[in-house]
Amino acid sequence: MPALKNYDARGLHQADLDHCIHPWTDFAEWTRSGSTIMVRGEGAYVWDAEGNRFIDGIGGLWFANVGFGRRELIEAATDQLGALPQYSYFTNLGNPPAAELAARLAELAPGDLNHVFYSTGGSAANETAARIAHYYFDNLGKPSKRIFISRGNAYHGSTFLTSALSGKMGEKPGFRFPDEFVHRVSEANCYRMPDGIGSEAEYCDFLVDEFERAVAELGADNVACFFAEPIMGAGGVLVAPKGYHRRMKQACEAHDVLYVSDEVVTAFGRLGRFFASEDLFDVVPDILVTAKGITSGYMPLGATIVSDKVFEGLSRPRADGGIFSHGFTYSGHAVACAVALANIGLMEREDLCGRVRRTGPYFLERLETLGELPIVGDVRGSHFMLCVELVRDRETKEPFPEAIAIGKRVDDQAQARGLIVRPIGNLCVLSPALILDTDDIDRIVAILGESIEAVIADLEREGIAPAAA
Repeated sequence: MPALKNYDARGLHQADLDHCIHPWTDFAEWTRSGSTIMVRGEGAYVWDAEGNRFIDGIGGLWFANVGFGRRELIEAATDQLGALPQYSYFTNLGNPPAAELAARLAELAPGDLNHVFYSTGGSAANETAARIAHYYFDNLGKPSKRIFISRGNAYHGSTFLTSALSGKMGEKPGFRFPDEFVHRVSEANCYRMPDGIGSEAEYCDFLVDEFERAVAELGADNVACFFAEPIMGAGGVLVAPKGYHRRMKQACEAHDVLYVSDEVVTAFGRLGRFFASEDLFDVVPDILVTAKGITSGYMPLGATIVSDKVFEGLSRPRADGGIFSHGFTYSGHAVACAVALANIGLMEREDLCGRVRRTGPYFLERLETLGELPIVGDVRGSHFMLCVELVRDRETKEPFPEAIAIGKRVDDQAQARGLIVRPIGNLCVLSPALILDTDDIDRIVAILGESIEAVIADLEREGIAPAAA
């Protein structure tokens, strides 16, 4: 491993504080503490500017699937930079990596998802899915089909439209959204099922019936798509009841509504498959959206993959002469596509999907041992996409008040012990690199357990002992 470069940690911290605007910033908190500046990564570890080493429990941000420092990906980028870093991808211009990657994605994707539109990340890829749906239905002579149905607590991006598609209401204040295009139904949260529902089968019926009622009220002639993550990510790592996605797809088919599977997080091995929609949830979507793990974060890339049916409707000549006028300067970016090809090749050679299928159940089993701690209400997820939900009262599932910042407290304690977790309100989310072995998993769980215990002790000193204690 190369020696760490000497950084001016204090100078970087101040420059960042003075000049950088970070995503999802609580400005009051940030101006008090500033940012931790990360300077390098190796495997599943990262180092900050002061030389502290951390287990990267969040995989960068759901994306560092093959880990850091992989020479194959670095060399693929370097070689392509020397040949052609990027050129216009508009209309009739292309490049070899983009064409080769599209063919590989068509092989890996379920069903007849054979056509790829490139962007630079998940938000733009979901925005593209929405624009494709509008253009598709307009081409079919159904211009009234404009409404998108998404779910509460969903996260589909932070562009203007995808922010409206996203259902995390705590992120709405201060902004305005094109809400006329979006209708939301309930998220599938098996930990917090509505009163009176006694089983997951009943809950599945409830959710599908709610969707059917929504389509009826909106009018099927007005509904274009349903957006759903196979497992909800930033909204709480929520795993839907068995059969939910298949039945929602059937309901969409019955009403000529396109089913969009947002696999920005779940694809490229996080659930032990290149794509999870069909293999794990019995759904072949009309449109599949991916990003993050497609390059393991080495380059920004998103892809919106559409079925033969959607492509046929999309590519019909228009009487008004209109064209599909959507795209980005960096669509089909040659270096990003070259890195994605190398990433797929590496994952196949090392059988990372098989590795996740073997070690993922162990990860969940070990994490479930934290359920003995008095503020752990639920441990959930699948394979390398896991979450611990912390509650004030385990019997009533009462959450801690937002002001307690319980997830952030646990993350602070974990970082002091060399582990980064992602705090989302009352949640501690884990999405590390797929290369971990059982010893790594044991260490993550041990540190997280110690961190939760330390927070419990702090709460007791503050007179906020758990209700169940």
